Parts: sequence; C-alpha cells; structure tokens
Amino acid sequence: MKILDIARQVFEIERAALKTISDKLDANFEKAVGVLLQCSGRIIVCGMGKSGLIGKKIAATFASIGHPAFFIHPSEAIHGDLGMIMQGDCFLSISNSGETDELLQLIPHIEKMGLAHVCLTGVTDSTLAKHANIVLNIAVETEASNLQAVPMASAMAALAMGDALAAALIHVSGFRQEDFAVFHPGGSLGRKILTKVADLMRKTDLPLIQANSSLREVLMIMSKGMLGLAIVCDSEQKILGIITDGDLRRALENSKEEIFFSLSATDIMTKNPKQISADASLLEAEELMNQHKITSLLVLKNGFPEGILSKQMIR
Repeated sequence: MKILDIARQVFEIERAALKTISDKLDANFEKAVGVLLQCSGRIIVCGMGKSGLIGKKIAATFASIGHPAFFIHPSEAIHGDLGMIMQGDCFLSISNSGETDELLQLIPHIEKMGLAHVCLTGVTDSTLAKHANIVLNIAVETEASNLQAVPMASAMAALAMGDALAAALIHVSGFRQEDFAVFHPGGSLGRKILTKVADLMRKTDLPLIQANSSLREVLMIMSKGMLGLAIVCDSEQKILGIITDGDLRRALENSKEEIFFSLSATDIMTKNPKQISADASLLEAEELMNQHKITSLLVLKNGFPEGILSKQMIR
C-alpha cells in the first residue's frame, strides 16, 4: 500500500469512528451535560496512557469555557493527589477498555466522597462503567492502523466526545466570545475580542478628499495616505463614499484613456462603504472584512469619519 493510501485510510477509519459514536448518542449525553453544568466544584478528568493525554486536553477545554477543571493522573492520585479532590467536584474517567487498574483503584474513594461520575468508555458493561453514574459509549469498530494495539480511532473518539460535551456546555450556559477572552487575554483571539477598533485605528492624517477632486488629486492623497484608499467627503467633511485601488482599476477598465483622466472623485467612488464603530472589537472588524473580502473599514460617527482600520493593523 502506498504511503498516501495509508494516510487516506486513517482518515476514513477515524471518520467512520466518529460517525459510529454519533449514532450511539442517547439520553445519557444530555444527562452528562446536566451533571457537568450543575457541578458546584471542579471537573476532575482522569485517564491513563493515551486516554490521559486526551483527558488533559478535555480538562483544558472545560477550563477555557468557564467550567473549572483539571487533569489528575491516576497513579499520582493513589499516592497523595487524591487530596486535590474536594466535595462537590465531578469525576470524568476515560478508559477504552473500562478495566484500567489505576483508575479502578480510585473508584472506592470517588464513591465514598459521593462524587458524580461520568465515564467515557468503549465497553459499556466494564467494571469502570458499572461504577459510573453516567456512561458515554466511545466504542469504535477498528483502530486506524494494522497494529490494533495502538489507540488511534479510539483516542479520536474520546477526544471528540469531550469536545461534544464542551460544545454543549457552551450552548446551554450561554458562554460568549467575550467570556472566552477573559480566560485567554494573552492569546490572539483574546486580544482581538478585548481590543477595540478605537485602540488601533488611524485617527490622524486621514486621506480625505472633496467630491469634485480630480483624479490627480485622488492619486496623490491615496499615495500620501499609504492605505490604498481615499475618503470622499462633502464641504462639511461628511462622508460621501470611498475610493480604493479596486475602484481605480475598474474605472480604468470601463473608461477610455482620455475620459479616465478627466474623471472626478464622485465618478469613481463607491457609495455606502463598509463601516464599523470605534467601540466594536477587532474580532468584529476582522469578521466584517473577511465577509466582504475587503482590507479596510471606515470608522464613522454620525456620518463623519473618525478613523480607518486596515487588516494590517489587526495582525
């Protein structure tokens, strides 16, 4: 089998695995979301080996969406880290076989504390599953490699179930992008959510021109402004339109050369250009630019230009 065929086979097997666990979803999933949503303490995620690595990601995702969570290693737990678990916490275990010894040793302590226990396993009648309050089935038919001992599709299934739980929690808790930014102030997304357009927009030396400005004047102001555009205003500086490099190219394509150089700003400009308010977030501005496939936005207040925001300023 060719190398590329092996890769495609992995993608197909894992795609099928996700379809399988999707088809197996039942009321237990809704119950699990309810338990995690109502958890008064922290969500304790626990797993061994590859399940543990998946568990770390799931715990990190829960924490990032406002549901305090952390991963605890089962071997470390039975050697002292059980002291990290408190009354009111919820326990989320991950084990494909449901017979992981290190996890099973924790069960008496979890039950003694009365913690709600959600289990992700591929064997719903396993020992771990029998001791859980809610069982989510992550069984897959086959792993993605000829070496079936290597958890691939099963690991993907566990990760996807964790993401599904997180997505459901986001929905039912009304978690917003603004809330996400609070937990990610140092990340790119967090910065874009927390930073306002007013913080980055150019406020001075705006490339403003009058409606009757000649093409020569338009080109000069666009070159001086170094933003690839000019803002067309009336005598009171209220905006009438915008001229971009694209407007110039279209005017040149649609006009004879002798007519082109006699055009004025109003002949070339685009009316009702896309705009945004100064108190909008950078994320809103970026999404608006991407939606309309533009690279700059006018920042207006009552029809008067306050500034210009370009994509280069956001990055």
